[in-house]
Order: sequence, then C-alpha cells, then structure tokens
Amino acid sequence: MEAVKGKRILMVIAPEDFRDEELFTPKQIFEAGGAEVTIASTRLGLARGMLGGSASPDLLIAEARAEDYDAIVVVGGMGSPTHLWADEALHRLLREADEKGKIIGAICLSPAVLARAGLLRGRRATVYVTDESMSELRRGGAHYQQVDVVTDGRIVTASGPHAAAEFGRAIVAQLASRSV
Repeated sequence: MEAVKGKRILMVIAPEDFRDEELFTPKQIFEAGGAEVTIASTRLGLARGMLGGSASPDLLIAEARAEDYDAIVVVGGMGSPTHLWADEALHRLLREADEKGKIIGAICLSPAVLARAGLLRGRRATVYVTDESMSELRRGGAHYQQVDVVTDGRIVTASGPHAAAEFGRAIVAQLASRSV
C-alpha cells in the first residue's frame, strides 16, 4: 500500500554516531509507502552510524527549505547532542516547518532538538531518557510521557531504537491523514 505516495520527507542525521535503526527502519517504511526521502546533515560526505551503518547526506541542513518537504524527521543517537541539539540552522528549519503545518518527528535523543527549537512547549513528548535529555524537555516546556511513541498534533516523538518501526508508522499515519 502506497499510503504516502508522492510525499517528500527530510531525514536529518548527525554526521557521526547517528542511531542506525532510527534512520534505516523509518526510511524503509517511508519508501515502502511511496514517499521520497532526502537526508540532510551538518556536513556532506559519509556519515557513520553507531552500529557501523553509513549514509551519504544529500544536502546540508542549512540548505534545506521546509516548503520542499511534507515532513521533517530528526534521527537520534549519541551524535545528536554533539551535532544537532544546538544547530541554529536546524532550529530555524523546524520552526519554519511548524509554521507551515508540516509533520515533524524526532526520535531517541533528538526530541531535545525540538525542545530547544521551541516546538514542545505545552506538548506531550517522549525522549530517550538521560539527565541531559530530560532537562532539555523540561526547559522546553514539554510534558514528558513514558511511552515509546507520542503523537501530539503534527509532532511525533519516540523514545529510542526499539520504537523505530512504530515511529515510522506513526509519521506515515500523520502524512496519510493529511492526503486529499
């Protein structure tokens, strides 16, 4: 079933130590549903996953434009706090996507990016729990939920690699529900 045929999804990864399953599992679900997936990062060239996988970003985060995509998904992993949490270009892109009514997703440690971008204030969200990630969610005004996947409006968050497939399906469901 091609539930999201013709939809365009931007997946954002750290250039190193992204979590493999959090990129590859949702990407496969998106593509199986008919979506076109583009990968962005803070730099071009081979990006390495925590488990040895690799991906080559198609463009820099700073070059991405929210209007070109139906959804923006931020992949987690240990590289997220180092490379993505404080990335102002990513924060701008996410705020722009939110203003344009796009679907926004973040998994594992990356819901902290949404919190820092100001998108989780007053919203329910989950995250891979560390002292730092919980602090970011609190500072961002999120209402933490101790579950695998949380959908609050157009924002989907997930708690880690074990939830990657459910996360991917939740984003597809959001996109499909907006198809006319």
